[in-house]
Amino acid sequence: MVYELPEIAIKDRLINLDLPKGKTTFLWGPRKVGKTYWLKNQFISKYKNKKNIIYIDLLKTDTLQEYLVSPSLLRERFSDHSGVIIIDEIQKAPRLLDEVHWLIENSGISFILTGSSARKLKRDHANLLGGRAWRRTMVPLSIREISEVNLEKILASGLLPSHYLSETPIEELRGYVADYLKEEIIAEALVKNVPAFSNFLNVIAITNSELLDYTRVASDSGVSAKVVRTYFDILEDTYLGFRVKPWKKAKDRRLILTEKFYLFDVGVANYLANRTVRHGTPEFGKSFEHLILMELKAYQAYKNPELPIYFWRTASGNEIDFILGDAKVAIEIKARTSIRERDLKSFEVLKAELKTKHQVVVCLEKEPRKILDGPLKGVEILPWQMFIDKLWGGEF
Repeated sequence: MVYELPEIAIKDRLINLDLPKGKTTFLWGPRKVGKTYWLKNQFISKYKNKKNIIYIDLLKTDTLQEYLVSPSLLRERFSDHSGVIIIDEIQKAPRLLDEVHWLIENSGISFILTGSSARKLKRDHANLLGGRAWRRTMVPLSIREISEVNLEKILASGLLPSHYLSETPIEELRGYVADYLKEEIIAEALVKNVPAFSNFLNVIAITNSELLDYTRVASDSGVSAKVVRTYFDILEDTYLGFRVKPWKKAKDRRLILTEKFYLFDVGVANYLANRTVRHGTPEFGKSFEHLILMELKAYQAYKNPELPIYFWRTASGNEIDFILGDAKVAIEIKARTSIRERDLKSFEVLKAELKTKHQVVVCLEKEPRKILDGPLKGVEILPWQMFIDKLWGGEF
């Protein structure tokens, strides 16, 4: 079912998909992130020749069944088509990709192939088109896509569109976790031990944004470290989580080289952790950091897919939350309404190690300011929404 998006709540999505004639793209993203709605209500509605678009929805059981039985139907039906063919949830019929390949080579058709699990295609040794397709990813809502921003609501509901818009987001989250994160992943035979996977989801939600400790997560989940590594891979392949790598280039200091792992949505993470987020609590600070990271991920997905995102941490415990690019921007997240210089000791350590063009504190202060002298000279202190505006405006 396609949900309605009230105009007052959500603006047009920031993703851009200007396909040259004859070009194909995979559009990946977790379930309910808004791929189908965007294609039907923004991409198609703005397309110059709407009659030139064919939409194949593999969530319809009858449609899926006929293409599973006879993938050649795609070629037989559309070999003379000259426009765009959208195939929604392509991972449900991997053999269709051979027909897509043939049509690209012989008919010059453009395809948009959406999916929420690259893992299933890889496991079935599906034809991933050998570089003939672009790759795009849709993520949960950006703050720039929301008309009215309520920080505490966002941290509770998350930014999957139907959850954010719901008057009962906890019910939506409960259904999402039960029906998708567990049942559908299990139904696709990605995991076999249901209780262990459920425990794993709860454990990683609690340890979301912390240094990865496979042995500890395995112990708490009741499975081996080898199985836990597979679970992490499953979450990445289904776009439900991602690793953030540590910055490894050091001159004189010993750095932490362990990765961190984040779930793809702050609301899902808080629900799985059974966490109630209130302003001023450690949980609020953790969720606020997660939210800013998701904004960075949205910018990366839509504006600069090659942009690397790291964190920086010394063995002695000094840490900068995020380093962008080749150390051009260093970002520290503080869920505080007043930032004191003694809160920014890590920037002093960083300045002695790395030359960064921008040193930014993203916080809850009302007005922007810059430290003008002393060891922290040049550090910008920005209200969080202003930081987001500057990010998307290309100022970093």
